[in-house]
Amino acid sequence: MRTECAIRPADVSDVAAICAIHSDVIATSTAIYSFEPASLQERTAWFVARQAAGFLVLVAERDGAVLGFASFGEFRGAWTGYRYSVEHSVHVRAHCRGQGIGPRLVAALFAPAVALGKHVMIGGIDAANAASLRMHARLGFEQVAHFREVGHKFGRWLDLIFMQRFLDAPGTARAAGPTA
Repeated sequence: MRTECAIRPADVSDVAAICAIHSDVIATSTAIYSFEPASLQERTAWFVARQAAGFLVLVAERDGAVLGFASFGEFRGAWTGYRYSVEHSVHVRAHCRGQGIGPRLVAALFAPAVALGKHVMIGGIDAANAASLRMHARLGFEQVAHFREVGHKFGRWLDLIFMQRFLDAPGTARAAGPTA
């Protein structure tokens, strides 16, 4: 089990590899509840939007090849009441899974999220993805919701698990913000 790889911020030259990984995950799994692979143009727009919002996209790289990627973004859109929470995603090339790349990518998101003042990181995980559920639990995520039959793909209903991890201590004070 080879685990050595570099984790680094992605740049625009990585988007084609990110797109290929994303498309393979869509085609072969229920990790993403989508049917159509994203185009390079769509993934580039996603990448540019993440950068513009100040959100990090990371890649795992070995011998010049991108093995996986992870990122986080707003949770539940741009509603200001959720501004201290982020939702992350992580995907690894099929032949590289089980090598410890996913956990390294997710763990590398914690410090940048804290630096942005985030309080909670959330992951939405297909309930049948036992490996991802175990990985998240090992990283300190706790299951907080189980949505039954909210997705449908490959001719079957899919359950979605939400897991969350505090990035700082529960109850840590934040500015009150707008109340209207």
